[in-house]
Amino acid sequence: MADKKTTPTSTTQKSITKAEGEEIVQKFQQLRNEQRSLMAKISELEQDLNEHKIVIETLQDVSPERKCFRMVGGVLVERTVTEILPALVNNKEQLTKVIDSLNVKLVSKGKEVNEYRAKHNIKIRGQDDPPQTPSDSSPASANQGVLVSTKS
Repeated sequence: MADKKTTPTSTTQKSITKAEGEEIVQKFQQLRNEQRSLMAKISELEQDLNEHKIVIETLQDVSPERKCFRMVGGVLVERTVTEILPALVNNKEQLTKVIDSLNVKLVSKGKEVNEYRAKHNIKIRGQDDPPQTPSDSSPASANQGVLVSTKS
């Protein structure tokens, strides 16, 4: 998916072997893929939540005895608005709770990715380098790192 390249340096005190560099990049890529997966799932659930809101708003304006159809496990079921509306409201509440918990997981995964990136001095091509503080400008830490390319 993404072209990753490591650049170990020989002038540093602690040199990274090619295998170690590849392992670091693979772990970093795995963390980023997990983060992307969480974002995709949140997006999908937010779409479902919006659909539930639209259906609930629509059903509140119609007669409670009116027939309506609902897809349950791939089977279309005929019910009345009175039977379906409470289930939809409950599903909407559950979706909201799941989205909130996934957002918490996404934030923690983002922190984990950033910590891993900082720990292994990973630089991503195409992104600006963060401003360096005076403590980061020591020769040993400035020459060591892993270069990551995000070409899709």
